[in-house]
Amino acid sequence: MRKLHGASYYFTYTSLVAMAAFHIYTAIFGTFEAYLQRNVHLLFALPLAFVFYPATKNSPKDKVPWYDWLLAAISALPCLYAIVKYETIIYRMVQVEEVTPIQILFGTILVIMILEATRRIVGLALTILAAASVFYMYIGHFLPGEFKGMYVTYDRIIEHLYLTGEGIFSTPLGVSATFVMMFLILGGFLEHSGAGEYFMDLSKALAGKAVGGPAKIAVVSSGLFGSISGSAVANVYATGTFTIPMMKQLGFSPIFAGAVEAVASSGGQIMPPIMGAAAFIMASFLGIPYKQVMIAALLPAILYYFYIFMSVHVRAVKWGLKGLPDEMIPSLKYILKKLYVLAPIVVLVIMIMRGYTPMRSALIALIVSWLVSLPDKNHRMGPKGILGALYDGSKNVFVVAIACAAAGIVVGAVTLTGIGFKLVSFIFSLAQNIPFMALIMVMLMAIVLGMGLPTTAAYIVASALAVPALINLGFKPLASHMFVFYYAVFSAITPPVALAAYAASSISGAKPSDTGYQAFRLGLIAMIIPFAFMYDAGFLLQSNWLSNLVAIVAGVVSAMALSYAIEGFFRTKIAFTMRLLFVMLGILVLFPILLLRIVCILIFVILYVLFSTKKA
Repeated sequence: MRKLHGASYYFTYTSLVAMAAFHIYTAIFGTFEAYLQRNVHLLFALPLAFVFYPATKNSPKDKVPWYDWLLAAISALPCLYAIVKYETIIYRMVQVEEVTPIQILFGTILVIMILEATRRIVGLALTILAAASVFYMYIGHFLPGEFKGMYVTYDRIIEHLYLTGEGIFSTPLGVSATFVMMFLILGGFLEHSGAGEYFMDLSKALAGKAVGGPAKIAVVSSGLFGSISGSAVANVYATGTFTIPMMKQLGFSPIFAGAVEAVASSGGQIMPPIMGAAAFIMASFLGIPYKQVMIAALLPAILYYFYIFMSVHVRAVKWGLKGLPDEMIPSLKYILKKLYVLAPIVVLVIMIMRGYTPMRSALIALIVSWLVSLPDKNHRMGPKGILGALYDGSKNVFVVAIACAAAGIVVGAVTLTGIGFKLVSFIFSLAQNIPFMALIMVMLMAIVLGMGLPTTAAYIVASALAVPALINLGFKPLASHMFVFYYAVFSAITPPVALAAYAASSISGAKPSDTGYQAFRLGLIAMIIPFAFMYDAGFLLQSNWLSNLVAIVAGVVSAMALSYAIEGFFRTKIAFTMRLLFVMLGILVLFPILLLRIVCILIFVILYVLFSTKKA
């Protein structure tokens, strides 16, 4: 991303603040009609993408070349046309009225500009996938066999992508233009109000004195901060610059230190209340309130972080590592005195749970975050601070907005050509109608897509292609979407392309590949829990209270058993056969068979007591 100066900086600063002001206005007074709202959103985001992001590695990083200004101007034209001709477009009869030459021209320009912006910001993987989707719509009828497409004329392709709400301006971009944008602005306000700094201090106070304190601080702080940032890599750099050196200083290896931060940071996208942009899109796809997605994500997220916490604890005990010295731990008085900084998060959760829209909830939380900044002279937000928060929050929109627009092209191809049904049939045939085999295939698809795409884009594409197949196999819609979402998230720690681990290795100094494999090992529970909640709604807190309670106990036992097995240590070194027993207990206790769970829990309790009474 370019660091601009002079007139370019003031132009982008003004544009992003105006963009934030527009979205705050719509949060207060109500959003415009969907097609218009999404066009205005893209009108801000797409031209600025060419201003902020250089074309190549060798392009200027501190100034904007003339050709990027030209591309920015050209990319604004299709959205301006759609806004000016808005009523004509929304009242036209799709696939009946002729698509005019000017509409074909602007639609073509928009597709090309989105593809180029995607290449610059998101990467080649999504660019190639979106471009292939356009080509499939146009030449798919020439393909042989099962994946032969239907004949579609070029003007109808452009109509579908540009002039309807089923292509570029479909649900993904709609979520970016409403919920995501408001939460990004809220994130800017939380950072400027001192919430990020307080999360780190709170993590030190909660976990700093414990065995292996710095690593536990990484787990807690990344969980707290990740729920604001919604990006694994951003989370790594935000908290890892502090936690990774601290872990190394107290005896953790660079590989393990980087892996802990990578795994903890990746989990931030599944941690309520904010989570990542994909969670809002999921709620829209399912047509349910966001709070239901939040509730469903809560237990798997807690179990995920508990597993990491246990792994860190066992490793620290095994190596005899200590916590932070007292002088580095914030006082209880300071923590309690600054507790009011959490008020925006508390307000956000309460409002969402009471049924307010995410946009309205984020707006009120934004106001509260400004209010909590006032008592602290170091973070007090005057007019300049408010504008800075608007700018910093809005600056994070490009990856989400451009990825959603490009993913909309893919979704448009699925809805126009019916390739989604072909893929459902393909998955059925390969899985031989065995649901578990279908889950494994969908898991691999989501992980592979997540390796090359941002989480949001990977989730959109994978859910469009795979969720119908899972539902047809008898799985519940919410669980199916969650399944795809989780594996899209945790591709960030899945070798060979583990982006969060690579980011952490740049701080720790360890080899990226070694950090990636260690992170995958630490995040093993993430690979198991989604399978558990596909067969047991209790893991999503969607069952009765007894089933939910049994799921919670089973998840805790699984996390503890697997952490002991993987580290091979529980107060003392564990024999290989005992490690295998812990692995079996950790997996079998998740099976949706009540008697089996009870037996596994009892065996684990007996082993825990025996090991606890044994001398180290």
